[in-house]
Amino acid sequence: MDEIAELWRRAVATQPVPSLTAVAVAGAIAVVAVLATWPLVRLLVTVCHEAGHAVVALLVGRRLSGIRLHSDTSGLTVSRGRPTGPGMAATLFAGYPAASVVGLGAAWMAGAGHAIGMLWLLVVLLALMLLTLRNIYGVLVVLGLGAVVGLLSWFATPVVAGWLATGLAWLLLFAAPRPVVELLARHRPGSDAAQLAGLTGVPKVVWGLVWLALTVGALLLGASWLVSPGSGSPGTP
Repeated sequence: MDEIAELWRRAVATQPVPSLTAVAVAGAIAVVAVLATWPLVRLLVTVCHEAGHAVVALLVGRRLSGIRLHSDTSGLTVSRGRPTGPGMAATLFAGYPAASVVGLGAAWMAGAGHAIGMLWLLVVLLALMLLTLRNIYGVLVVLGLGAVVGLLSWFATPVVAGWLATGLAWLLLFAAPRPVVELLARHRPGSDAAQLAGLTGVPKVVWGLVWLALTVGALLLGASWLVSPGSGSPGTP
């Protein structure tokens, strides 16, 4: 019980908001990570992508059959319900903006001084996702992510936790537009955009451009949330 009480205390406590310099350095590191370690970063984006499909499928009343993550950084979310209609369209649409949504949430919580709470919330969400996975590789990936985030949030000092949360927010916000650009540059018959085009009659390039606008817009909004609190944070490293 003492461990649970300590966990709750740390989760709801506030931490110092990183300074503008720290936010800028974390952003620069995130850009380098997206450029230099894209396969690893893309796997994280895929986790968010498939989680987005799953969450919206449940919200619109579809039955979630399971999620698979593959070693080529692709993924698959299967749900049951009407194969057409707004619910199916919303489920298909939700994947590409999902990393931006998580990044915005991380930016907001980090900027509000709730870095450790944000990290523990991610652990809870990963644990819930674990229940939906249907292949060993996916289980190992999500278990590994959850373990890393959990250990970091438990042992990190408040200042380091602020750095970690800010860096994660930057990483997701910078990474989210890249799969959309890749989608627009390649012809993929079974892509989310192609399926949406078949359902709605709206050309798939339009869906790609909408996703690009959303992810770039989220990057700009998240950047404003990260930079403004940091610039006004006195005495934090």
